[in-house]
Amino acid sequence: MKEDWKRQIDRLHADLVRRDDPVAWVNEADAVTASCRYPHIAVRGALFGIATQDSASGTDWRLHGPVADGTPQQARDGLNSKLWFRALEDTDDPAVRRELLKAVAVLEREPADELEVLGVRYRVVRADELARSGEDGLEPPRPTDTEPADRSWTGRHHPPSRDTGHVLDPGRAEGIMAGALKLGLRAFAYAGARYPADVRRDSERAASTHPDIALLPVGFGITERIGKGWRPHGSLMPTPHDARRLLHDALTDVWPRLYELSTAEQARYARAAERFKAAGRNDELRAGDRLFRICRIERLVRWGPDGPEPPRPSDQANDYPPMKIHPTMDEDGTVHHDR
Repeated sequence: MKEDWKRQIDRLHADLVRRDDPVAWVNEADAVTASCRYPHIAVRGALFGIATQDSASGTDWRLHGPVADGTPQQARDGLNSKLWFRALEDTDDPAVRRELLKAVAVLEREPADELEVLGVRYRVVRADELARSGEDGLEPPRPTDTEPADRSWTGRHHPPSRDTGHVLDPGRAEGIMAGALKLGLRAFAYAGARYPADVRRDSERAASTHPDIALLPVGFGITERIGKGWRPHGSLMPTPHDARRLLHDALTDVWPRLYELSTAEQARYARAAERFKAAGRNDELRAGDRLFRICRIERLVRWGPDGPEPPRPSDQANDYPPMKIHPTMDEDGTVHHDR
């Protein structure tokens, strides 16, 4: 096994030399520095989303949207809505609408992790969310992480996910360090008393049934120092600036309304947010006795002979039952709100 790892790393190195890409070399050097400063891996938990594959060709699996749901049922409900609205808005063919609504009906009554609809396989896929850590805590963004061309702090803030359309490919690694990470995580399994026994068993089994690793696009999130640990806040963002802006907006708008902060607390948060904004690319913010950091998040999907790993039995523990989400629709597109 060690010789196989060495051969794979050697191939990645040879490819990097062959391409002779200065940007790739800078990214690689940045990754080496980060791995030395933040050598540990902190497991943040599982996320779920939908992947699709063309049934006839059986080729690439692609992400159908963000892998960001906290439970498998949230991902199923999202697919339910997408198929229902596709039946409502995207076709005038009764036969096509009938097939879409048949899939919706399944999702309304069953915790289905895979469906085939109009020649496309839809699968609920499971990802592990990871962050690197070192002596000073979780890893912040790297200098080479991509920033948006327009680093605005005003206007609508709904950045598109980098997940949508992403091809899941366990054979691809963006550089030597990414390849080493994938190889190092092949045997990774949850351990320790904080994980229930069934979670540990499922994790150990997955390392055998789905031994390969496909990496997802890197994301960025808000974390807060709580004692010796860090607590996540808000959604995963596609760039460091999007996460900074999410923190700024939380301090100046969302949290004051959500938590009914006093006038003095609102003023303190507003001052901290403006200092943070003025700094431009700062990745830490202190508001009173609270310390926030923009954190770099990595995610992986395990891969087996039939593709990406679906939810594990122990993932279902926090699920809620399937349910009817939208009104009944006829195959002619008529929606009945009283059914």
